[in-house]
Amino acid sequence: MRVLIVHGQAGLAGIWASHLKRGGARVDCVSAQEDAVRHLSEHPVDVVLLSLTLAEGSALAIADYASYRRPDTQVIFVNNSQFFSDGSIFNHVSNARAMMPEDTPPEDLTAMVEHYATH
Repeated sequence: MRVLIVHGQAGLAGIWASHLKRGGARVDCVSAQEDAVRHLSEHPVDVVLLSLTLAEGSALAIADYASYRRPDTQVIFVNNSQFFSDGSIFNHVSNARAMMPEDTPPEDLTAMVEHYATH
């Protein structure tokens, strides 16, 4: 299972990465759109764990690029605001599989990633 975490807070991304690695995943972490697009252009990824609120770039642009460049890649969004809390993200992003609150326990995020990595 190959996972790309895109989040601006390195500490939180590191916690998530540690949980995923314990489950056998290969995990890379980046913090900005440019780095995420570069990674997706060079490496296959099963799941992108993607913060909706990035300081540098657009999460929607990353999801769109993943859909184009890596059509089998699934996207799980994490969010720390009410933006898209109505579920409309699924109308805008074809490869979106879940929207999770950023404070979801890491073991629950890991379970979601594992589930969608196999589908």
